[in-house]
Amino acid sequence: MKTLHALAAAAVLACALGSAQAQAVRPEVGKPLQQASDLLRAGKAKEALAKVREADAIGGKTGAEQIMIDRMRGAAAQRAGESGTAIQAFESLFPRVSGAEAAQVAEQLAFAYSQAKDWPRTSQWIQKAQAAGSHSAQLKQLQAYVQGQSGDYGAIARESAAAVSAAEQGGRRPDEGDLLRLADAQARTNNSAGQTATLEKLLAYYPKKEYWGIFLGRLPRKSGFSDRFALDVMRLKLATGNLSKTDDFMEMAQLAIQAGYPTEGKAIVDKGFAAGALGTGPEADRHKRLRDLAVQREADAKASIEQRATEAAALKDGNDLITLGYAYVTMGQADKGIPMIEQGIAKGGLKRPEDAKLRLGMAMLQSGKGKAKAVQTLRSVQGNDGSSDLGRLWALYANHAG
Repeated sequence: MKTLHALAAAAVLACALGSAQAQAVRPEVGKPLQQASDLLRAGKAKEALAKVREADAIGGKTGAEQIMIDRMRGAAAQRAGESGTAIQAFESLFPRVSGAEAAQVAEQLAFAYSQAKDWPRTSQWIQKAQAAGSHSAQLKQLQAYVQGQSGDYGAIARESAAAVSAAEQGGRRPDEGDLLRLADAQARTNNSAGQTATLEKLLAYYPKKEYWGIFLGRLPRKSGFSDRFALDVMRLKLATGNLSKTDDFMEMAQLAIQAGYPTEGKAIVDKGFAAGALGTGPEADRHKRLRDLAVQREADAKASIEQRATEAAALKDGNDLITLGYAYVTMGQADKGIPMIEQGIAKGGLKRPEDAKLRLGMAMLQSGKGKAKAVQTLRSVQGNDGSSDLGRLWALYANHAG
């Protein structure tokens, strides 16, 4: 709230100072107002307020002079933390201004009443400011704060969702704050599905490491999400910089080796050692044994993969071709692996056709060629067991990875 008040006070200060310079006043009124202006610029709000009182004590003031005095009084009082004085000044000023200034004064009244913790009047002036045309970011933040104070998270969700929808329909990127407020309100109203969708929008528009971490931490708990995708979730964590714990490196390497991708497992172990997550502490010997295992399994896999590929090609279904094709990709041989995966898909008889499309899209990404086709393939992945979620997420990652 302090940040909101500072932003609002700065805005009204700029308005007050600009107005003081724009209109001619009598010297006996203008001189103390100019001094108040200088003091406000110097951050001396209480001294500025004293100068405003000096100007207000002059007799025979014109209507224009009184307006300027009230502007400066409101700005100085708000900066000085004297919300009652600010409220009095702005409420006196509001009926005598119009247009953009009326919207700004109403906004300042909303902030002044929030400083006084008068939430009903804060809400009233927020509505008046909006009706007068104010749609500033700080006013939106204040509105969300006030609604939160009252526990009206349903209203926050509705208004934030409307703002996000309006931005998207207008071809604009939604405001990050609107998305965060929407996600928070959805969490507080137990709208888990809605929150997941909003978090995915955050990944699409603001692909920050922390947002990826939050989303991927929730993904395995999604209803119907299959345990067989544990390695895939960790692959995304690694790609987005969210894999750093010793246990995570160990688990991911073991899962990769068990899935038939020992080269990938060795690469993960190597990254763990390079990051200092493996090879140190009381478990250092265990980490080294895992590395030795990965090295041996990789050597065995490379020695036998061509024979296994020949055998897979002779089978009626394409399941083994897909596994071995992706293994080739992890070995840095995408030119062999991708056609093999495509051959497996064409052959058919697949246990999990959507998993095969997921592997194909991921292989295309790893090859560094045909990004557009990779994204198209990933977005085509269907299924309610987690495969489609992973396809969309890899497509999002690809679009921001360059």
